[in-house]
Parts: sequence; C-alpha cells; structure tokens
Amino acid sequence: MIPTRRTLLSATAAVSALASLTACSGGSDDSGSSKASGGTYTFWDPYPQFDASSPWGKRVTACGTQAGVKLKRTAYDTTDLGNKALLAAQQGNAPDVMLVDNPVVSTLVEAGILNKTSDLGIDTKSIQKNIIGAGTIAGASYGVPIGANTLALYYNKKVLSAAKVDPASVKDWASLDAALKKVKAAGKKGITFSAINTEEGSFQFLPWFWGAGGDLSKLNSAKGEAALSLWKNWVDEGYAPKDVLQNTQTTSWQEFATGDYAFGENGTWQLGNADKARLGYGIINVPAQNGGSAPVPTGGEFVTVPVQKDTARYDTSKKIVTCLTSSANLLATDTTLMYVAPTAAVQAQQVAKNPELKPWVSAVAAARGRTSGGLGSKYPTISQPMWTAVQAALSGGKSARAALDTAQASARKG
Repeated sequence: MIPTRRTLLSATAAVSALASLTACSGGSDDSGSSKASGGTYTFWDPYPQFDASSPWGKRVTACGTQAGVKLKRTAYDTTDLGNKALLAAQQGNAPDVMLVDNPVVSTLVEAGILNKTSDLGIDTKSIQKNIIGAGTIAGASYGVPIGANTLALYYNKKVLSAAKVDPASVKDWASLDAALKKVKAAGKKGITFSAINTEEGSFQFLPWFWGAGGDLSKLNSAKGEAALSLWKNWVDEGYAPKDVLQNTQTTSWQEFATGDYAFGENGTWQLGNADKARLGYGIINVPAQNGGSAPVPTGGEFVTVPVQKDTARYDTSKKIVTCLTSSANLLATDTTLMYVAPTAAVQAQQVAKNPELKPWVSAVAAARGRTSGGLGSKYPTISQPMWTAVQAALSGGKSARAALDTAQASARKG
C-alpha cells in the first residue's frame, strides 16, 4: 500500500536471489482438484498489516464467495512477494490472482509470468491512462490497478502564517525557495523529505527531477542537475535537515508532525496520521521548476492473473479480479487503503465523501508510472544509481554534476 522499503529487481537478478528460498504453494496445487470451478483459489497480496477480520480481508473473502470458490489469501512484504512470485512461476505453482506493486509488473511480464488483461477479457477502458500506464508494456496492460497513491507537499498553516507566507504563493521553485528563506528567518524549520538510499529516496526525488524536465534515460542532463542542486542547496542553506539522508518516508513524516516544519513531502497514506496529530495543515501539489504541477510517481498495486498450466481456471480468476476492482467495491477498498481510485467516477464519490482528497485527485492526475515511457524492467538499474547520486551530492561527497555523471555511467552498464 505505502511505497516504503521497496527494492525493485530485474527478472534475472530476482530469480538469482531466490535460490535459497523454499517453494511456495499456489495455483492448482492448492485446490486439491483440477476443476476450474469451485474448490480453492489462491490470492497473494502485499498487505500483511491487514488480517482476515479487517475490511480488506473481508473483501477478499467476499470476492471469492461471489466467484463461487474459497479464496485462500497469503500476505507478504512487497519485495518478498515479488521474489516468491518469480520462484513459484518457475516451479509451475503461481497463485491464481496476485496483487503486486506497480513497478514490479514489468519485471514479472519480462519473466513471462503474467497474462494480458485483453486475453482474459477484462475491461480497463474506464481506468485513467496514466494510472494503468504503470502496468502497460508495449501497449498491452497486464493487470488492473486497485488504486493509486502519490506525493504532494503538506504544509503547516501556523508555521507559514508566522513567517508571513501565503501557501497559494508557492507556484514554482523560486517561490518555494523564497518561502523557505522566510520560514528560516522566522526561526522555524523549512522542509523535510526522504533522500534515503533506497527506492523511497528515488520515489521522493522524482517529482523534482521530472519537474525540471528530467529524463530517466539521461540522469546527468542539465535538467537533472538542476533538480539535485535544488535539494543540495536546501540542505546547505539549512532549509532541510541533514538527516534527510537517513529519513524514510515514515521518519520524515514524524519530523513534520512535530509541528516545527513548514513543509513535508509525503503521500496520501499520511492523511490519517495528519488528522490524528491535529495539525493545522494544508496540501499543495509539488511545484514544477517553472510553474504548474510537477509529475509525481504513482504508487499502488495491480491485481494480476499469473500464467497457469490449467487455463480453464482463468474464468474464475477473472471474476475475482472484476470483483476486487468493481466500482461498487473500489470506493470502500480505496477508503480503507487510503488510495485515490483509478477511475474518475469513483474519484468523484471519494471527494464527495471526503473533501480532503480533492488535492490528491489532482496530484494523481499529474502522476506517471516509474516504469512508463518504455523503461519497464530497466527502471531498477536507473533508480539505484539515481538514489546513490542523491546521497553523494547531499552528503557533500560529490558535486551534483559529478554525482549524476557517475550515476549515468552506472545506469548505462545496467
């Protein structure tokens, strides 16, 4: 649900890493029967925080019942799920239905594990193109998004008021810098974010990189350098704390929740925590360098149907996918998971029910998939050098340009 601690693996690297793992049961092996209807179907998801009694657990069970089968659910940590999926597919016992982090879809497709939604007869026409784009390879979609989350800037109304900053004035990088300067002069702290050396660091850097017009196929362009220089200047000027180098999105949020910071870059999933903290907060989109909303990365999972030896099982698997992603169920599901729905119709229902989601719907509309633009499974070989460059520059080990030159050379080798 929340894009934390997610290391994306290429198919080759992932399969190699699986050598020490034991086999996982799934697919027809768990059904106890080769019958395509009835019996037990298997479902894997990355939500170990939700047990069978949770709204999500009950939804999964109900969708199995509606499809006429018992749905055996197993929850794994996100990275562990991807690894086990690759191993299970190698051994011919993949689960019938699987919910996976969106950047992992291209890795699984490259390994030949997933079915096209068109081959299964699943309709995806109502889903926003930029959201389904994260699971689309060579024009074909390989799953249905359960929802999307992304990043924006939370701001503390009290801190900005004391610094005489109108949040509506923050429209580009120059106006954001000006606001941070005023906040520091008023004796408060500027902005916190996650620049940790994991996928979380890349996830948080992408809005600024893309907001400068950066292209992931050329990390060391002048546009990429501008984005990294922006972050480096914030740390050097004391607008951002040096601990952003170790901050996860969770610890970054905890800093913002102290009430000392003007801005915090974080995601939809923190709305509940923001309300609990009783912060007087607002939300604005991450600004692009020259104005407007910067493209932000989409987080979230896709419901997929792995390849099975017994293809007759697909009809029931389709029913399960359709149930989990139906408009009637998405509203309740995305409310539980703190996701923005992938369709305009359900988004409108969400905003009507919770007006706080309005800026997030706008942010998701400006979002793009990390693996889109033809990157697919190449993304991990770009992301790791990128987060390494961020670490090198912000720590003072290298200039922004030198760090990105090294990153580009590394990405090219990958």
